[in-house]
Amino acid sequence: MNLLLAEVAQATQRLADAGVPSPRNDAEELAAFVHGVKRGELHSVKDSDFDARYWETIARREAREPLQHITGRAFFRYLELQVGPGVFVPRPETESVVGWAIDAVRAMDVVEPLIVDLCTGSGAIALAMAQEVPRSRVHAVELSEDALKWTRKNVEGSRVKLSRGDARDALPELDGQVDLLISNPPYIPLTEWEYVAPEARDYDPELSLFSGEDGLDLIRGIERTAHRLLRPGGVVVIEHADTQGGQVPWIFTEERGWADAADHPDLNNRPRFATARKAMP
Repeated sequence: MNLLLAEVAQATQRLADAGVPSPRNDAEELAAFVHGVKRGELHSVKDSDFDARYWETIARREAREPLQHITGRAFFRYLELQVGPGVFVPRPETESVVGWAIDAVRAMDVVEPLIVDLCTGSGAIALAMAQEVPRSRVHAVELSEDALKWTRKNVEGSRVKLSRGDARDALPELDGQVDLLISNPPYIPLTEWEYVAPEARDYDPELSLFSGEDGLDLIRGIERTAHRLLRPGGVVVIEHADTQGGQVPWIFTEERGWADAADHPDLNNRPRFATARKAMP
């Protein structure tokens, strides 16, 4: 074992003692970041090349600063995104939401599908949809100017069209034309603040986390936006907390013009997102 791997082992224990959820992963990611190698190449770093700044990054992570804020990057499906203070860090569980949406768009057999991503944050969802559905036309909407500083960096050079706006009244020029609307909105109830992980509570912007007493305020608003933007037969895909399984589909009722409302599990088999189809006239 070289010096770096020995230090990684110590760092792993320190992060575990601090309550970091994935101590080994984070210790290795930070080692790779500081030394400019891939995680699988840590064994190749010479003892003489060990960089003591590694322990500065471990101290930051030990204090529960998000890994992605320390490295300045977040990985999402096939993307590497720039992230930092002011923007929501994309989560692995959202990848399965996007996977479902991509399959749904492909099944539509539309030549150039029109897709809208509301509350885009870093742009992760919009960029993944644009990348994996090559002829799609993707619009992304974000309200926070702090978040948009990061979104603009990430979407530069892509086909994603970015707009600043409120998810509740966004993109009126696209009314009735959208094939799929997707969103990972804020959905944490205000009453749950003290139970939120420090990485999210202390570093993610509040605007991206909390939404009313039951966490569903913005989802209710997005339901109306989705009905306005979607063409008949178009699909809405919306992420929610695993504790809200069963609640969100009831927002997309037949009386409000929806069909086939359903919940779907994430990779851990917990209810993670709801979908519905705009009813035909």
